[in-house]
Amino acid sequence: MSTPGARIAAGSPAFRRINRAMAFGGFSIFALLYCVQPLMPLLGHDFRLSPAQSSLVLSVSTATLALALLGSSSVAERFGRKPVMVASMISGAVLTLVCAFAANYTQLVAVRGLMGLMLGGLPAVAMAYLSDEIEPTSLGLSMGMYISGSAFGGMSGRVISAFISDVASWRVAVGLLGAAGLYAAWEFSRSLPPSRHGGALPARGPGFVDGLRIHLRDPGLPWLFALPFLLMGAFVSLYNYIGYRLLAPPFGLRQSAVGLLSLLYLLGIFSSMWAGKLADRLGRRNVLWLVMGVMIAGLLVTLVDAVVAVVLGVGLATFGFFAAHSVASSWVGRRAQPPQALASGIYLFFYYLGSSVVGWFTGYVYEHWAWPGVVALLGAILGIGLLIALRLRTLAPVAVSGR
Repeated sequence: MSTPGARIAAGSPAFRRINRAMAFGGFSIFALLYCVQPLMPLLGHDFRLSPAQSSLVLSVSTATLALALLGSSSVAERFGRKPVMVASMISGAVLTLVCAFAANYTQLVAVRGLMGLMLGGLPAVAMAYLSDEIEPTSLGLSMGMYISGSAFGGMSGRVISAFISDVASWRVAVGLLGAAGLYAAWEFSRSLPPSRHGGALPARGPGFVDGLRIHLRDPGLPWLFALPFLLMGAFVSLYNYIGYRLLAPPFGLRQSAVGLLSLLYLLGIFSSMWAGKLADRLGRRNVLWLVMGVMIAGLLVTLVDAVVAVVLGVGLATFGFFAAHSVASSWVGRRAQPPQALASGIYLFFYYLGSSVVGWFTGYVYEHWAWPGVVALLGAILGIGLLIALRLRTLAPVAVSGR
């Protein structure tokens, strides 16, 4: 049993309970947020929308989620981390159910925007919870397991919505996923131990502005904050528009077949845990740039006009993305000084902002230059990210955190 006040180590009962809860939390966030991604062509057909207009159903929710993340740490320190995360999951699931009854596209986008705002209470608080509760040598594994839950949620949400929409409708698909979100919230609530090292604290220590100044003065954190904008922007754009490519000639696949592409998220479940453990052993600076290179290679392979090549390319990009995200997010958790929850919030603010801004803009690129234009844009974005990862190799470690 853990000593009161001690950090939780891998292999303990508390460690297993935390990771079980975080798996459900990651599942809920990504399933509810991204279940509409494979539905974009259907929404475009039903509501007579362009690809860029269809992408608003996702981009609006990720934009409002990004904004909510900046204040979520303050709310969690006022009311407690666990209550805020549970409330976030319940409200997000209820609003997903409401989406199934939207009368028009404007209503759908509005409710999705509100849903993103409510979901903002989980991601940054979850990362801060793990950073504070888990001992440093086990943090990479724990963060990787949380991200693997996110990968499973993203995969399940996409596959379920694609298949159900093929045999019923997109409304039925979204409604069922909202119900699944409520179940995930219940499992999360009963599994997660209350926070012992953060949340529901008196208003001591740095405020938002002072905390922001502390993090931006760090020689490494600003680079780590820039990375998720580039990584997630490229990744979500890949999945946003690969469906359009595969539904059109020369492929002409069915909606359900395109949805199966999300099974490649299984690679992300593996790669996030694998990269987390590898980074704990070899150092994040030695792993991050390598897995980003894998993501770039996968993107380039999708240019080949063969289904096997496209699947291989998306698989490599998925493997590289989740590995890079696992390494970068745990690096923020280990490097950040108090207030750590704010550092996690800033990281995820740029993560979801990249999903919103790049994911939306790439739709215009696809409309004018088709898939080669998308690959050129995303390749340039990931190239900048690779340069940042190489720059971080020279970063001096902070004394208390190690690597």
